[in-house]
Amino acid sequence: MAILDKLGKYRNTGLLVLRIGLGIMFIIHGFPKLAGGPSGWTSLGGSMKVIGINFMPIFWGFMAAATETFGGFLLIVGLFFRPALILLVFTMIIAALVHFGQGEGLQGASHAIELGIVFIGLIFIGPGKYSVDKK
Repeated sequence: MAILDKLGKYRNTGLLVLRIGLGIMFIIHGFPKLAGGPSGWTSLGGSMKVIGINFMPIFWGFMAAATETFGGFLLIVGLFFRPALILLVFTMIIAALVHFGQGEGLQGASHAIELGIVFIGLIFIGPGKYSVDKK
């Protein structure tokens, strides 16, 4: 369609919308985990058992919560964009494995898998020109 062809010149705006939307959702999703304190972090960090890591669950839980919260913020502003996305991809891999481990199958793990795929794509695309890391 000719009308929609002109939207191609707004790629950076599209990236900004994607970054803001996903970033806000991750802050909303991650902040309660971060505010949950050591008892919540222990429970969250226990998820690392799916890859054979059984030590320091408080640390791993804090890292997951901080990655979701601050990773969401970094995604919005486009600062340390690719390193933040790498951490978010790792978090989504663990989340998907936990869902599989709980017997939820692909239906339960699909959200984490989809977000992981989006984040991998964004690693290659970059933050766009409306970001702190713009090139």
